[in-house]
Amino acid sequence: MNAASISRRKFLETSALVGGGLIVGLILPSHGLLAKAAAGDAKPVQANAWVRIAPDDTITLICHRNEMGQDVHTSLALLIAEELEVDVDKVKIEQAPVDPVYVNALLGAQITGGSTSVRDAWTKLREAGATARIQIVAAAANEWKVAATDCVAKDGAVSHGDKRKRYGELAAAAAKLPAPAKVELKTPAQFTQIGKHQHRLDAPAKARGKAIFGIDASQPGMVYASLEQCPVIGGKVASVDDAKAKAMPGVRAVVNIGEGVAVVADHYWNAKKAREALAITWDYGPGAGLDNAKIEATLKEGAKQDGSVIRKQGDVEAALKTAAKKIDAEYRLQLLAHATLEPMNCLALVSDAGCDIWTSTQFPQGAQGAAAARSGVPAAKVRIFPQFIGGGFGRRLDVDFIGQAAAIAKAMPGTPVKLIWTREDDTRNDFYRPASYHALSGGLDAKGDLVAFDYKFASASVTNRMFPGVTKAGLDPLMTEGAIDLTYDIANERQRVVIQEFGLRVGYWRSVSHALNAFAIEGFIDELAHAAGKDPVAFRVALLGKQPRQRAVLERVAKEAGWGRKLPAGSAQGIASMESYGTHQAVVADISKTANGAIRIDKLTYAVDPGIAVHPDQVIAQIQGGAVSGLINTLSAKITLKDGRVVQSNFHDFQLPRMNQMPKIDVVLMPSGDNPGGMGEVGVPLVAPAIANAVFALTGQRVRTLPLADAKLSFA
Repeated sequence: MNAASISRRKFLETSALVGGGLIVGLILPSHGLLAKAAAGDAKPVQANAWVRIAPDDTITLICHRNEMGQDVHTSLALLIAEELEVDVDKVKIEQAPVDPVYVNALLGAQITGGSTSVRDAWTKLREAGATARIQIVAAAANEWKVAATDCVAKDGAVSHGDKRKRYGELAAAAAKLPAPAKVELKTPAQFTQIGKHQHRLDAPAKARGKAIFGIDASQPGMVYASLEQCPVIGGKVASVDDAKAKAMPGVRAVVNIGEGVAVVADHYWNAKKAREALAITWDYGPGAGLDNAKIEATLKEGAKQDGSVIRKQGDVEAALKTAAKKIDAEYRLQLLAHATLEPMNCLALVSDAGCDIWTSTQFPQGAQGAAAARSGVPAAKVRIFPQFIGGGFGRRLDVDFIGQAAAIAKAMPGTPVKLIWTREDDTRNDFYRPASYHALSGGLDAKGDLVAFDYKFASASVTNRMFPGVTKAGLDPLMTEGAIDLTYDIANERQRVVIQEFGLRVGYWRSVSHALNAFAIEGFIDELAHAAGKDPVAFRVALLGKQPRQRAVLERVAKEAGWGRKLPAGSAQGIASMESYGTHQAVVADISKTANGAIRIDKLTYAVDPGIAVHPDQVIAQIQGGAVSGLINTLSAKITLKDGRVVQSNFHDFQLPRMNQMPKIDVVLMPSGDNPGGMGEVGVPLVAPAIANAVFALTGQRVRTLPLADAKLSFA
């Protein structure tokens, strides 16, 4: 459902009193209207509000998206504050509970992901702020017996001549008024806060060490759990000898939860050391013989299938046959772990009252379901208390660790149990970014123009596992990202996707299929440009006649990066361009070769059209952070399987870019005034193809596999 399709009447005509204040919310059409709270009630019928204005002038945003560094708190508060006519730093944040009203309309669940938080909230939160303002102004006008149009709302107060009242003083009366039938929102030209420099609302708490992440959560009487899981993902416990573990200091219990055995103790270190004393026999299951070579062979064989056609125009087969030059290529990407700085953890309490969960999650709704399933407590009695997230990147869309904590806590009713994974647990029990195989063919005419483009992509489907109802007729819509929205206009084009499972669980990894498809497509477009004897920028520009926003960022990044200038010996540039999540971007990578032959990534230059940049500082920060994830995807990190077991265990062998490897990252924003595009993942996809294309320009070596280290390249 598109957020724009939600009618004004679905805004709470049931504006409710909260401690004498005003609360304004939005009800999704499929859930119906809520009963109106009686005037004077201390609480609404349901906690479904977005904006709360208390008699003491406290303005609270019930934030329905989770904070994991992307500063969603400030961005969403800006949408409310702009229309409510209050400074954003006056808005307090309260994390939303699990409730259908907070479903992400773009994703169909209460999820923070897919670069959708601002896009999903863009209209409805501004309308919520405007609704509150209109009702407050109406309350003042009624009291003063003047026309509402003659009153002015500004800085948290309403004035008329020499009369002035604070929002808090008017909130109770405003709550008794009906919601307006129509709300007129500000135009971009009228914005006073959106698009301007803002400080992060969470910066003081984080700078002072007061922000509570999942791993910081605590409850009185809390104990700790450390879980030994099967070394082959999907395996189960066959038997366990826990006598030695139970005899160790501080141990409270040993709990077999099927996929592993947990030791519960008074302190984390006691639990971890006692876990090492467990003697477990495993049933490794069908994954015991899996390795990377088998995965790659499975994907290549799967690519022989016809697959699902996701985009087609013209007759690509005929055009390839008659092309003056035909180029074929295969691209591959390996498995990746998420490697979040905060390892998986969850605090669970199962009691007669229900099940309470404190954790870092991108999917509170899924967390509730997992806790209910593993604890035996009805979902209606499971309460989720989301904490700050120390790195999500899609890993915390999965809720396995939450279910595990609930299962352990079930064995210790009335006692809060905090499960903490080690870094090794985290690396070896991930839901990995899937490996993928890409087959491409292109045809050039005698003038070197691109006349045919044939693309096939084979990989495992994350959506098939997490949301099986979404994948229909062999098509996973999230696998098409970065391909189906290709901005190039090619007369004869065909794109196909093959869902090919390979026996290992996979998960959403920052930018999902945008990064997979971008590496293959933008690398191949570069190949075609060189085969045509044309400049890679000019070659792309010629294909963007119907895409003025994409052409603009491509031309701008070329200018900013000094594309085409004479470079020092041992230096080169590469370029890549795409639209992702509704945001248009292009990237130039500057690289050089060191004295020992290693490649240094010197600079990444981005030109980005985000539509309206709600919070420009954070837009730039997200692009730069995405670039770091892009480097993880590019340089040397990968997951290797041997006999079904993950070889890597920690940051020493799943290597993230080091400080000395970080390039300068310049970001040029080109806001176009269109509705905001997504930002959380946009910086990721183009790093790999831009660098790989620069490697070709520097060395003549065309690299078609990630990580680049697999092509015997080293990086300084």
